[in-house]
Amino acid sequence: MTHNAIQRLLLKRFALAAATYGLALLLLWLAFFTGHYQDSLASVAVGSALVVICQASLFALFFSGYNLRFADPSLTEVQVLLGLGWQTWLIAHLDQARGAFLVFYVLILLFGLFHLSRRAFVRCALLVFFSFCAITLWDGYHMRLQDPALAALQVCILLMVLAWLVLYARFVQVSRQRMRQRRFALQAHQETLRGMMRQLEDLVATDELTGLFNRRHFLRLASRELNAMEADVMHGLALIDLDHFKRINDLHGHAAGDQVLQAFAGVAGACLRDGDVLARYGGEEFVVLLPDCNAERLTACCERLRVAFTDVELVGLNVKNLSLSAGMTLLELGDDLDDALQRADQALYRAKRDGRNRCAAAWENADA
Repeated sequence: MTHNAIQRLLLKRFALAAATYGLALLLLWLAFFTGHYQDSLASVAVGSALVVICQASLFALFFSGYNLRFADPSLTEVQVLLGLGWQTWLIAHLDQARGAFLVFYVLILLFGLFHLSRRAFVRCALLVFFSFCAITLWDGYHMRLQDPALAALQVCILLMVLAWLVLYARFVQVSRQRMRQRRFALQAHQETLRGMMRQLEDLVATDELTGLFNRRHFLRLASRELNAMEADVMHGLALIDLDHFKRINDLHGHAAGDQVLQAFAGVAGACLRDGDVLARYGGEEFVVLLPDCNAERLTACCERLRVAFTDVELVGLNVKNLSLSAGMTLLELGDDLDDALQRADQALYRAKRDGRNRCAAAWENADA
């Protein structure tokens, strides 16, 4: 999740806590007007004002984003401790109605159930228990307990509820940890599967010997380029055949022929631009697609490639006079790819018929 998404979530969570404080304040004033709050109006007003000030300060922290600088951006423990402090102050000023307000202790601890660590949750639970015990003992010491047996029962019930909450929090945190580990493991498996899918796609699209695209993938890419062509743009297409390749295989073996194919792939990759598409079309034939290309640029590219290939020296092999022949054509908007390949193939046939080691253009034959 992004910082903005996290911050929006934290603000919603804070709004829920603030709404709970609003209900608690309403009950506080209700307890005062019904005579269950054992202090003056000024005490109620000051306590209510402090609650509002604390919530306003927390809102300012969240709204400004300053909370993101803390180790726990949710400030859960801070909010829980403030809530427990205010709740303890309220309990201390109630008479027998304090038993009804014990439920707010549970609500405050539940607020931190998913975000507090196990030790922090236990600390907060102990703080609740000892605070309530201290209030009860203080009132008992000053003979202000109207029903000591009821007070003892409240302490026992609170102890049992807190113990259950601690155990339940432990269960929830262990379950969340397991779910998190499973999610991470699932994400790792998904990444592995994505990597395997990419490898499979590469295997399907790539010629194993030369590392170039294979014929099927080239046809897919070329069709995509044709479909995306604009009216004033032309693409260059060339079929390339390595001259006397069968003789190389017969005289030097297929391993030598493989090395010749790999050498051509390396030379061609160095001569082409980024965005040009080079593929092994089959056997010793290769095909090149040059997007946004005119006749002059296509001819210059094929000639540069032809000259570079004649200068190739194979390590450990006495193979000389390497050459290639190329048939070139241009693609315009509305052209059919099969027709264009047929034109390039006819131009290639003319280049080989005229003595090989040359580039022939389909438009030259059309002009003739």
